[in-house]
Amino acid sequence: MSIAADAHGDPSNQPVLFLHGGGQTRHAWGRTAETLAMHGFYTICTDHRGHGESSWAGEGQYRLDDFVEDLRGVVAQLPRKPILVGASLGGIASLLAQTEGDDSVAAGLVLVDVTPRMEADGVDRILGFMRGGAAGFASLEEAADTIAKYLPHRTRPKDLSGLAKNLRRRSDGRYYWHWDPQMLRTWDPDRYTEDDDRTVKSRLQNVRGLDIPTLLIRGRLSDLVSVEAAAEFLEMVPHAEYVDLAGAHHMVAGDRNDAFTDSITEFLLRRFTPEGAGNEDRVQRTSQ
Repeated sequence: MSIAADAHGDPSNQPVLFLHGGGQTRHAWGRTAETLAMHGFYTICTDHRGHGESSWAGEGQYRLDDFVEDLRGVVAQLPRKPILVGASLGGIASLLAQTEGDDSVAAGLVLVDVTPRMEADGVDRILGFMRGGAAGFASLEEAADTIAKYLPHRTRPKDLSGLAKNLRRRSDGRYYWHWDPQMLRTWDPDRYTEDDDRTVKSRLQNVRGLDIPTLLIRGRLSDLVSVEAAAEFLEMVPHAEYVDLAGAHHMVAGDRNDAFTDSITEFLLRRFTPEGAGNEDRVQRTSQ
């Protein structure tokens, strides 16, 4: 499995590994990763298997455990434990890698609108959007119109060059999302919903063992992570810090990138130094 990545900064500094959500690519983190690199961190943004420029796997090889193993493989190549920043699928993989393995893989953890309990309706909405693009688009403009309907709170961009990074133009002339459609055949059993209460309770019990600096950033308008689910996680991980980001839905980094970047930068500079030493523990729960 070949994992594509972009890196910014000095490789000898404390690494920060960014893991995007399902259906996205590593480009979702560009501005944040560049900002942290300017503050002295070594930032790495990867494409998950089946996404972007990473390898596509065989049918059925898109279970959560597969993404976790890929993450462990990337971490094993780094000279020191990274700080993991994961959104949605990337956050779940980060959480499982840290809490369900025998050894700690991370120096710190930032969860972006993801907890062990996620709202079924929100998950279904995302999967529905992904399925809806399976037939591709006749043009970038058509793809942009589809996204605008899915994310009506965002201003439709006039410059579509950024969107082009998430689409592939195939021989039929149509544009397709930059991920393997086989994923949708294997994701449903891995959903974190209230219907799978036993799995949720098991994962919540495991997060009690988190003993590294942890930050949960929730989009205040999120339909995947409820206020109650965030509170539940914070009860299980009392040392975790919390930011409830006003004006942001589930795609937090895209909805309010500046505020999102500021929240992560403040947390990392306070809890770590670019050289990797941990700073004094402090608990802070804020709304921005």
